[in-house]
Amino acid sequence: MRGPAWRALLVVLALALADAAAGRFVVEKNSIQVTSPDELKGKYECAIGNFGVPQYGGTLHGWVEYPKSNRKGCQSFDQFDISFKPKKAGGRPNFVLVDRGECFFTVKAWNAQNAGAAAVLVVDDKSEPLITMDNPEEGKEHLENITIPSVLITKKLGDQLKKSAEAGDMLSVLLDWRESLPHPDERVEYEFWTNSNDECGPKCDMQMDFVKNFRGTAQVLEKKGYTQFTPHYITWYCPETFVTSKQCKSQCINHGRYCAPDPEQDFSQGYDGKDVVIQNLHQICVFKIANETGKPWLWWDYVHDFALRCPMKDKKYTHDCASDVIKSLGLDIDKVNKCVGDTDADEENEILKAEQDAQIGHGKRGDVTILPTLVINNRQYRGKLDKVAVLKAICSGFEETTEPAICLSEDIQTNECLDNNGGCWLDKVNNVTACKDTFRGRVCECPIVKGVKFVGDGYTHCEASGMGRCEISNGGCWQETKDGKTISACSNEVSEGCKCPAGFRGDGVKSCEDIDECKEKSFCQCKGCSCKNTWGSYECSCGDDKMLYMREHDTCISKEGTTATVGWSFLWVIFFGLVFAGVGAYAVYKYRLRSYMDSEIRAIMAQYMPLDSQEGANQQHHVTHADDI
Repeated sequence: MRGPAWRALLVVLALALADAAAGRFVVEKNSIQVTSPDELKGKYECAIGNFGVPQYGGTLHGWVEYPKSNRKGCQSFDQFDISFKPKKAGGRPNFVLVDRGECFFTVKAWNAQNAGAAAVLVVDDKSEPLITMDNPEEGKEHLENITIPSVLITKKLGDQLKKSAEAGDMLSVLLDWRESLPHPDERVEYEFWTNSNDECGPKCDMQMDFVKNFRGTAQVLEKKGYTQFTPHYITWYCPETFVTSKQCKSQCINHGRYCAPDPEQDFSQGYDGKDVVIQNLHQICVFKIANETGKPWLWWDYVHDFALRCPMKDKKYTHDCASDVIKSLGLDIDKVNKCVGDTDADEENEILKAEQDAQIGHGKRGDVTILPTLVINNRQYRGKLDKVAVLKAICSGFEETTEPAICLSEDIQTNECLDNNGGCWLDKVNNVTACKDTFRGRVCECPIVKGVKFVGDGYTHCEASGMGRCEISNGGCWQETKDGKTISACSNEVSEGCKCPAGFRGDGVKSCEDIDECKEKSFCQCKGCSCKNTWGSYECSCGDDKMLYMREHDTCISKEGTTATVGWSFLWVIFFGLVFAGVGAYAVYKYRLRSYMDSEIRAIMAQYMPLDSQEGANQQHHVTHADDI
């Protein structure tokens, strides 16, 4: 381990020990009632495991099996061909009894669940007061998937159950969580002890998933007055001896009074513990200001959005990013900043001082030392941080017959987009929003309108993309109308982006400014030309009215001289051409007609008045015809 990281851990340990000396940890329990055999009948205490899903407010009855092999449950029961599934459909479920040791509690529960067990009973390996089975800091690959309840029983009870099982007795027990949480009246008060640090591994991921999934339910319960919710954050103080040390300065604010461990446990990289404390303080102040305005449920939106928009891994875990999220939810940023106060001041911060006081246990509630932790009606919740499991626990805190409808059915809907548009992007002109209401709470997601998809972060920006985008909000591009003429920087020929048209320059989004072609001398530079700028174009005229401006050649030509001369010359050429063609055609015609007529006349005359040169031939021709007759 690196030197800085090691020293950081020592500081954290010292802080934790100093804090622990002032309070106590309370093990949360439920009861286990043995219903057979007769000699073991009775009610006993067991400790609720801080993983899986305890059945708060209910009971679970089953048979207990003590396996002949793999009795510590550290290996898969499939390897030993052992199954705890009921022999018949609808039969009473089976609980597995396993010994403590050799592997994590979560591994035992995971293997038991995979073998079909409905619950796991872990037998302590020494005679001692019950402890809380917590999830480990490492080896958490099964943590999120454990859904069965787990309890720790004393060594004395465990030995009795094992002896009875080995003797062949049928063991039947009832796990009872009905009195695990107080349920005095029609309102439940609960706290959520959490942390803004998002780089603590599976625990941080679990917290964020819980906030995302439980947000909608929590807000409905709060808005209708069924619950009173308060978020809390754990901080430590730096022992006075180490206040001026590098470690305390990087992990603490207000001169060592409020500290948090380094997120990476390495002072040389990433964010420091004091960054975490400051963001925790922001989240507390957001709740305080939101609560003062009668909207305490906005805390859930802030924590959810901050985790998405300002993660450590993207280097956005900053005051500026936090301020942007606060503003998007319609909260007064000045009041929040005033609440945060001066984190460098050598004085108490009233908000964080109250948090440290609240961390210490009172009454039947012990110190809060595990993160994350839910405290429901002044009792710490144990089990998986899961929406259904937590809702069941909260519902068990209502006095009988006073439960809200959500405790009987999860089919509930609330439209969070109606309030400040849910803090999402909104185009008021076209009434287009990125806010979508869901059962878990609103999400900020760019919409699809009239077949056109919008793209962006959904919070501050959405832009139409694809064909037809210019028909909706002009594709988010610049557009202006002057003198009945409309010019736009949006083109449906491209799927995205804005570009000022010819004759304009600018970003195409906020503005396009007219280019003064005359001033920039980019056009109308011919001799004698006069230039006049227009909106998006220009007009060029020649100094003489008898001259005509040719735009494509940027030149002037005469309207009369050159044009007339060229025109009449062309006409005379055509005229004389036609005349010559006519005369030639007539001459040819006359020659051919005269030749044809001469040949016809000679043929006719030869029949009646033969020429001398043809006399002999004609006589011979006459004899031949006589012979034919």
